[in-house]
Amino acid sequence: MNYLIAIIPVLVFLLILKAMDSFKLVRFRHVAASLAAGFVAAIAAFFITTELMPATGLEFIHYSRYVAPVVEETLKSAWIVWLLTRRRTGFMVDTAIHGFAVGAGFAIIENVYYLNTMTGYGIAFSVVRGFGPALMHGTSTAIFGVLAKTASELRGSVSATTAFPAFLMAVLIHSLFNHFFVSPRFSALALLIGVPLVMTLVFRQSERTLRRWLGIGFDSDQQMLEMITSGDIGNTPVGEYLISLKRTFSGEIVADMLCCLRLHLELSIRAKGILLMRENGFEPPPDPDVEDMFSELKYLEGRIGVTGKLALHPLLRWSSRDLWQLHMLSGFMPGKRL
Repeated sequence: MNYLIAIIPVLVFLLILKAMDSFKLVRFRHVAASLAAGFVAAIAAFFITTELMPATGLEFIHYSRYVAPVVEETLKSAWIVWLLTRRRTGFMVDTAIHGFAVGAGFAIIENVYYLNTMTGYGIAFSVVRGFGPALMHGTSTAIFGVLAKTASELRGSVSATTAFPAFLMAVLIHSLFNHFFVSPRFSALALLIGVPLVMTLVFRQSERTLRRWLGIGFDSDQQMLEMITSGDIGNTPVGEYLISLKRTFSGEIVADMLCCLRLHLELSIRAKGILLMRENGFEPPPDPDVEDMFSELKYLEGRIGVTGKLALHPLLRWSSRDLWQLHMLSGFMPGKRL
């Protein structure tokens, strides 16, 4: 019972966050992967602390306040940074869910460890661990993810410069919690009230951004695709730009670039359509054409080469959100649906 009380609250919060995601941006297998990353981070933190704390000469209370937050938030944040650099998250909502999942995984291992080593405590100890440090770990990493994602969108890339302020915020939250300025029970109560409020604000803001992006992106993609398929693109600025590329590339390569542009637009429109269906409560089945489209796109990208892809940059949106939607769409290939 003590183990369940220490573990279940943070998992329930994680499931609530998943349920709040009306666009179903994160699938359960991806949540499970982030949860597992938290397990690995906690195990790594144990071995690092075993070696580092004696080396620092600090007592446990001082180590937990000033060193442990840096070590543990570094390990937890590493997975989120990897997701951001690989364009696996598109908005604050899915980044927050991944962040909370990593923190939840870390907290589960940590709570199991403390329950095994600190015997003689009753259910009250498990309640405090389950609603206190567990929620803190999830919240600090979720906040790191949200802030790092926002900064990367503003800067246009993920780097140490964009992620460091978010990392400092996560470390500060962690350190302040470990200072025990108030009783552990009051801290757990404050987190129980504050975490849902913060996450609700994050989700509302993110969904407004997502709807705005869907509206603008869907219309512009559809308009450009219609120009390509109708053959009217020649008299447009896009057509003039493609014609100008004939001075540098052969006619065959320019034709491949036009096909590459068309496939990107078609995949982008399909991805946005899936998100709109999810928002309205429909879960679309795997698309049998998507795998062939991705294979053709990969072939065309190989044909036009790196230089050709760079030449297409003015026509294609290569933001993290636009690249993320292609990754999201790849999950709708037959045999890959969860």
